[in-house]
Amino acid sequence: MVTSERMSASPTPTTASSPSLPPKQYGVTKPISILEPSEADIQRTRELEKFLVEAGLYESKEEAVKREEVLGRIRQIVKDWVKELTRLRGYSDQMVEDANALIFTFGSYHLGVHGPGADIDTLCVGPSYVNREEDFFFILHNILAEMEEVTELQPVPDAHVPVMKFKFDGISIDLLYASISLLVVPEDLDISDMSVLYDVDEPTVRSLNGCRVADQILKLVPNVEHFRTTLRCLKFWAKRRGVYSNVTGFLGGVNWALLTARVCQLYPNAVPSMLVARFFRVYTLWRWPNPVMLCAIEEAELGFSVWDPRKNPRDKTHHMPIITPAYPCMNSSYNVSTSTLRVMMDQFQYGNKICEEIELNKAQWCALFEPYLFFESYKNYLQVDIVAADVDDLRAWKGWVESRLRQLTLMIERDTYGKLQCHPYPHEYVDSSKPCSHCAFFMGLQRKPGEMVQEGQQFDIRGTVEEFKHSINMYMFWKPGMEICVSHVRRKQIPTYVFPEGYKRSRHPRFPSQLQSDKQSCEDGDAHQTGSGNRLLKRKKDPDAVEQDTPGKRQSISPQRQDSISPERMAPSSLSSRTGSNIGPINSNKKILDQEIAEVVNISNSSIITSLTSDDVGNESVAGSTEGNNGSIDGSVEGSNNLGSSQSDSCDADSESLLENGNLDGNGVFRNRLQGELEVLNISSLTSIFLS
Repeated sequence: MVTSERMSASPTPTTASSPSLPPKQYGVTKPISILEPSEADIQRTRELEKFLVEAGLYESKEEAVKREEVLGRIRQIVKDWVKELTRLRGYSDQMVEDANALIFTFGSYHLGVHGPGADIDTLCVGPSYVNREEDFFFILHNILAEMEEVTELQPVPDAHVPVMKFKFDGISIDLLYASISLLVVPEDLDISDMSVLYDVDEPTVRSLNGCRVADQILKLVPNVEHFRTTLRCLKFWAKRRGVYSNVTGFLGGVNWALLTARVCQLYPNAVPSMLVARFFRVYTLWRWPNPVMLCAIEEAELGFSVWDPRKNPRDKTHHMPIITPAYPCMNSSYNVSTSTLRVMMDQFQYGNKICEEIELNKAQWCALFEPYLFFESYKNYLQVDIVAADVDDLRAWKGWVESRLRQLTLMIERDTYGKLQCHPYPHEYVDSSKPCSHCAFFMGLQRKPGEMVQEGQQFDIRGTVEEFKHSINMYMFWKPGMEICVSHVRRKQIPTYVFPEGYKRSRHPRFPSQLQSDKQSCEDGDAHQTGSGNRLLKRKKDPDAVEQDTPGKRQSISPQRQDSISPERMAPSSLSSRTGSNIGPINSNKKILDQEIAEVVNISNSSIITSLTSDDVGNESVAGSTEGNNGSIDGSVEGSNNLGSSQSDSCDADSESLLENGNLDGNGVFRNRLQGELEVLNISSLTSIFLS
């Protein structure tokens, strides 16, 4: 728990290196800047930490103690489990006495950035004769199922990383298992040592790497406390903006941790307020698919494949490579698609603009965490309804369907040759009025910006939806009552249960920056879509052709999961603090910083760099009509405005001019100290080998 004493104290920056010695290098390049924070930076950090505390992102001491008690109980359970298996298999009494299993933590809990209600990612390491398939997913599963403290037990043996999910005395646990090539697991086992990878299979390597990666991250950042505060802030931001979900094709906890750690390496003496702003600046300018790496990719003789586009053709198809720092180094963000990358780049630009306003004292930190208005951002949506006979069946069925939603996005991109873009929203909605257990997911639909199409052109995705439903119905644990329905809905047809308190809400005034970054007005979007004044005039006169934004239009904010914070707990943003602010080029010092970051992230070989645009023009429809006992999709989807798109191609940001040199007056955000960030770093020589 963050105390008032901690917040009132000035953050202690990392001591700068002696002028006579080169600065310590963290990661694969030298730092961009080693300058110390200013008083204004320290004050903004205090305000940020105060905001995070008031938002309820830190657990209480009582909950922290309970988590430790639960972990202690689980440690004893797995030790007893292994000892009993050792006895049953006829090993000697001494072997039974020495038999052991260890529990390690990873993820947000191990990194120290978990919040109230968050789950604990745990790994059980057992001896070589205790296997995953039978001993873990059958015998240990049955032991847990008989315990009163254990609820919502859900084994997922066929996952990419096999896991057993459950709640123990109300604490959510994700438990993995790794059987290592030792007859006895020592109490002092160093899981970071490469010897634990000897003679194990690929699923075991993936299970072990969660802990190994977390350990490496904490070793590779200059200041662990600054890293933790920054990561806690950015994870909360990602959830509020709808881009926190690895399974849906966005980024999960480890991805955000790696991106944050890299920014900490580039600015080793920066405090959290600086790191948050630099995070958005760096990744707004980053030229994907250039990889983000905390250290050099390590080769070993154990035979495991590492991320290397030179050798592995599949690695060349990755859109947003974020490489894990522990052997075998892998791309942790392989789920990202062109559509989800586009959405994230738009959100990075949004965050960058808000941080610029905060540094100019034109906005408060609460402005950064305004929820993303997903149901105001598109005209057309796919609605995926999931039903089951009871809550337990729905939990398993929903987990399966949610894990496959990314495939629906990829199928639509494939079958429309990338001309129809999908925005899967990583939140579930529940219609409590249904007699059966139910939840729903939604996807925003829009034509790829810049595509020239004929008026009235439609996308027929009926076959795509049928293929998706066929793959869903291959679920090996299917039970009667498990059904899925995929349908097209227009914005005005969005069901009321997705909105706060289940009713239509009037629009509230939106901040200029959010208007710029989330979306433009429908009328403006339609003006861009049309190629002639007559078509625009016709649309304005025809109420059915254009959905006008009226005060009665509904709006939605991201729903709150159990471990997230309700909007009521958020400090209200100040309208006056941002009204009338219009972010443009700040001055030449900002341009210099942009130039330097651009050169840090630029790679000369751009043959496979993904290029996204954000114009939204044209008008077409998505037509689909499928019938059957599992659901239907019908109707036509009209041309939709990507009102959440950015104004420029952020994936292909060009370097800005260095001809000017001046200072920003007023609040002096980009002061002369940024002149110290002029050492241009070019990492093309370090990473271009992966693109050759």
